[in-house]
Amino acid sequence: MAKSYYKDDKRFYLSTIALAGPVIISQLGQTLVQTADTIIVGKFIGTIPLAAVSLVHSVFIVVLVIGLGISYGLTPLIAKENGKGDKLACSQLLSNSLWLNILTALILFALVNFGSMYAMEHLDQDPRVVETARPYLLVLMISIAPLMIFNTFKQFAEGLGFTKQAMNITIWGNLLNVILAILFVKGFWIIKPMGIVGVGYATLIDRVLMMLVMSVYVLRSKHFESYTRTFKWMEISRERITNIFKIGAPVAMQYVFEIGAFAVAAIMAGQIGALEQASHQVAITLAAMSYMMATGIASAATIKTGHSYGRNNFQRVNRFAKVSYILVLGFMTVCALIFTFFNNYLPILFSDDKMVIGVSAQLLIIAGLFQLFDGTQVVGLGILRGMGDVNIPTIITFIAYWIIGIPMAYYMGIYLDIGIKGIWYGLTLGLMTSSVLLYLCYRRIINKLHTLAH
Repeated sequence: MAKSYYKDDKRFYLSTIALAGPVIISQLGQTLVQTADTIIVGKFIGTIPLAAVSLVHSVFIVVLVIGLGISYGLTPLIAKENGKGDKLACSQLLSNSLWLNILTALILFALVNFGSMYAMEHLDQDPRVVETARPYLLVLMISIAPLMIFNTFKQFAEGLGFTKQAMNITIWGNLLNVILAILFVKGFWIIKPMGIVGVGYATLIDRVLMMLVMSVYVLRSKHFESYTRTFKWMEISRERITNIFKIGAPVAMQYVFEIGAFAVAAIMAGQIGALEQASHQVAITLAAMSYMMATGIASAATIKTGHSYGRNNFQRVNRFAKVSYILVLGFMTVCALIFTFFNNYLPILFSDDKMVIGVSAQLLIIAGLFQLFDGTQVVGLGILRGMGDVNIPTIITFIAYWIIGIPMAYYMGIYLDIGIKGIWYGLTLGLMTSSVLLYLCYRRIINKLHTLAH
């Protein structure tokens, strides 16, 4: 019996890993664009531009995750309808998601143009940092639209269990991004050195090409022929858009509450000084890499639990959830050990400034502490999303980050004058709260479903 149970568990592990692997690489790829930008700016330009990158990303990322969250609303719906065998519904969800995401991109562009730039100038930041950041943000915000369209087709494919193509596109896109960023920043032949804005142009070109390749792949591949045969560009349904939005909007708010908390932390760091802001950027970039890989496991959890939930197989929902939690705990433990034992070496990849390296090394110790909480909370969100519960998790993330995390970060970092480490202690408390509450929410729902089934 024990041997049979082991075999069943092994099957769930392998199935989840096979699905999560390409998603992890794809998600990591999106983060590596920011990582590459940070390394190139820190190495080739200097500390003030590095602080400017931190400021831009802290403002831009909040707007960006709203769009990404709304686009993610497509995946659980596709997984659910595919579980029912309704291919026409999947096709209609794709077209409606596309138009919803294009509209969202236009609205976000306006928000960045009229809101974020104004905010940067009124947040008590170093004037040199703000002046350097402004043109970089302007180019980055144009890239929202192609990224949103790319994500539409990516989430559609992933909802059906096809994850490798987005991974391949992301890998080649990242390679192109790095090459272009170096050429634009340093200058080459007829290309004049552009400084920090060159990094923005490289990202924009990368995202446009990724959008084109991913959309052609989905619409022309034989894998999706039975779904796209009935695809119509102008098939717009208020009901389907509303259904996508009902899942996507809470997901977007979950991202905003979490990423927004880290963005506010970056702004707090800037109030302390440019050194602390640059160090925060180095440490948070490394932490974001492990987080984005954990979101790959969370995405697999969403797809697997969503597909099982669509078939009313609650036992499989529970098994996939358990496997996802164990996988993310193992993975984030490895990341925590890397951050702890190599904390003095990893920042060297980003900056030659010894003071930035020293402060970043201290922050990486704290990042090692919150890795387990960061991983389990994002998997908890993924599982609940697959089960169709997005509203309670949104409330949980708000409480965790904005009632506990940010106030404690301000209290310890600014009020008690502990500095940048105090800000990170507050963020750790927020992540721990989110992780515990989301797990309890999942257990409550799964127990209720088992009771109803019997």
